[in-house]
Amino acid sequence: MARPNTYLAPLSLIFLAGSLVMLFFVILSAVANTSPLSNTYFLSADTSGITGARSVTQWAYFYICGEGNTECNHATPAPPLGWAWSGNPSNAPASLVGTHGGDTTSMYFYYMWRFGWVFYLIALVFSIVAFFAGFVACCGRLGSAIAGFAALVALFFHTIAVSLMTAVFVKMRNAFIADGRDASLGRYAFGFSWGSWTALLIATVLFCAGIRGAGDSTATGGGRRWGRQRSVRSHRSYDMNGRRVKDEYS
Repeated sequence: MARPNTYLAPLSLIFLAGSLVMLFFVILSAVANTSPLSNTYFLSADTSGITGARSVTQWAYFYICGEGNTECNHATPAPPLGWAWSGNPSNAPASLVGTHGGDTTSMYFYYMWRFGWVFYLIALVFSIVAFFAGFVACCGRLGSAIAGFAALVALFFHTIAVSLMTAVFVKMRNAFIADGRDASLGRYAFGFSWGSWTALLIATVLFCAGIRGAGDSTATGGGRRWGRQRSVRSHRSYDMNGRRVKDEYS
């Protein structure tokens, strides 16, 4: 008997693929000078007059760059945000500078950024696992369960990652503005981040619905298939020539 919810697994894969593509756009921001990677950054701020800083600085995932994601530093895992300027800089917003990252970054921004950075990668790994498990989900409940679990774990880490990154760069933008400098969040980076999160949420719900739907259809179909067929029969007996005769009428 065909599963009535076979469309859920392919639909989940479509949303999960979309989530992965947007997440890759964020992680690979500034890797190449082509759109949308050249337009993807978390924050752009006026850093003119700060010791060792560019006139405009943009913070991407692996890089700290100039305007238009050009003149970037070498790719570094979770580069301290204060690497945009020299150690113990002059004219930098006081709340951003501290003893971490070579006397460039405050403790709050140093650790919040690094945790958010790592959780992006963890979310990516579990999203990839869920994507490949999603092909097995087309075959039955077990595949849906595996894909749903992996997607749920990815959603957990993705939620933490995007929340931390949003909090870090909103506070960082506010610090620049309070210091009388222009600063703005990157529309592409946060659009892709939250779009990826939304698509992953939908995919997770669909995988879980596939588990429930498969179980319900099995139980219902099994009841119809193996249920006992009963017929109502009427019986009449009478005597004929001393014999007891029994007639059956269906």
